[in-house]
Amino acid sequence: MKKIIVSIIAFSLFSASCSDFIEKEQRGTQTLENYFQTVQECENYTNELTKRLLLPNDWWTLVAPRVTNEMSTDDAWMGNTGQDSGAHRPASQYLITPDNMGDMNSIYTAHYYTIQSANIGLERMASSPLTDAQKNQYMGESLFVRAYCYYELVNLFGGVPLYTKSLGTGDLTLERSSAADVYAQIETDLKDSAAKLESAPVNKDGRINKWAAYALLARVSLFQEKWAEAKTYSNKVITEGPFALEADFLNIWNVNNHNGIESILEAQSSSVQNRDLGSALPTLAGARGEDKKNFPSNDAADVLDGWGWCMPTSDLENAYLSENDVIRRRSTITKWGEAAYGDEVLNPTHKFSLNDNKSGRICRKYYIPIATRRSLDKKDGHLPLNIPLIRLAEMYLTRAEANYHLGGDALTDINVIRARVKLDPKTGISGPTLLKQIYKERRLELAFEGLRLFDIRREKDPTTGRPVIESLMGPNGTFVKYNLSSTDPYETTNLREPQDKGINFDPSKHLLWPIPQLEIDLSGNLIKQNPGY
Repeated sequence: MKKIIVSIIAFSLFSASCSDFIEKEQRGTQTLENYFQTVQECENYTNELTKRLLLPNDWWTLVAPRVTNEMSTDDAWMGNTGQDSGAHRPASQYLITPDNMGDMNSIYTAHYYTIQSANIGLERMASSPLTDAQKNQYMGESLFVRAYCYYELVNLFGGVPLYTKSLGTGDLTLERSSAADVYAQIETDLKDSAAKLESAPVNKDGRINKWAAYALLARVSLFQEKWAEAKTYSNKVITEGPFALEADFLNIWNVNNHNGIESILEAQSSSVQNRDLGSALPTLAGARGEDKKNFPSNDAADVLDGWGWCMPTSDLENAYLSENDVIRRRSTITKWGEAAYGDEVLNPTHKFSLNDNKSGRICRKYYIPIATRRSLDKKDGHLPLNIPLIRLAEMYLTRAEANYHLGGDALTDINVIRARVKLDPKTGISGPTLLKQIYKERRLELAFEGLRLFDIRREKDPTTGRPVIESLMGPNGTFVKYNLSSTDPYETTNLREPQDKGINFDPSKHLLWPIPQLEIDLSGNLIKQNPGY
């Protein structure tokens, strides 16, 4: 008797246990017993895993919660003041509860679907009739996918249920593992991934390779304060990997420079018009209320008109201004009426609806240039902007922070990053001043690239020894006080998003998000809630 599966991936979403499916006599259908028999089948499965991890065009599943995490920091407002913010508000305003998670529900669920699918693939590919080299390629990529899912889960929710074998519906009795155990599994998977991908070709088409595994190892080592390991892995990527810093910072997010020389891993996109392969991020976080009359061409083809979520704060802009950091500021933030950096001729005064925009600013990294807009018959879901997930500059900053704690040379690496954007080197600083500068360089360099929330939760204020987020948020937080006394002409005149952003932050619980109550209920209360919720 054979169990029908319409799609291998769909099959894994519902369960990994063959016995959980209705049995029907079928011939010529794919099943778990006869799939994973060819290179193409294994590649298709692995490609789908990678797509499901990155999901550049599936805005509600992973893109939206990742953007909401940005909104929970001092870098971004929710931004859109003309539409319901119910999906973003719980986390971004620190009102989140286990029963009111907003879009944090979806990232928890989506990652466990992917973990389950990765487990199935790893088990089946291990016994497939492929060569060892072929198995290593696809199993190495699958191990990275599983590790990345757990990396996000442990940073969002703390210790979570941990499993590395496919489970059936009768096996859903897992309790939470400790964060240390989850990290240990992440490290094991990444080391195994790197080993399996050692001989795999390192190409630039977006496939996962050993350098992505080493780079993520550097990141998770840093997050655990494993300074020696963070230095080892970041240094390995810098000195042995085939990467170099882009000469022009703006080129990192260039629609015509996918998988550039600095990119270690990017979420892929395409503007192919008969397929839905584009990135959703430029729409989700694009300027809302564009009008053709505001472009020199007066042509509707130049209008993208995004949804207006995740708008930069004036506090972030001030951080750039304090360093006279013109290049990174203009590459990260476009203020209403300013020329779009790098697109000055066709968009010399980028304007959008201030009634619908909290801050009068948009994220330049997510911007689609006018020439590209004109080439598209379809724009929603067809935007060709790759999303960098790991790039070389982060490795320099990781090595700098690790060196600081190990007593090594931290200044050289941050000055390499500063030199790229034509800033003078920092000299003669040490101790807490140097550590704060490293933190600041991470903020200025990596804004809107998915790291700010994780950073301010894990970084320690050298004065108090407490997480940096505690000094920023809450009734006495410097970011909250800044906003309440701000005179910014945009933020303070559009109060449909409250000006007291971050005031509800509670350090006793908000260093993690709660576990969704639904997951606790489904576990029969075996899964225990995070403290304070």
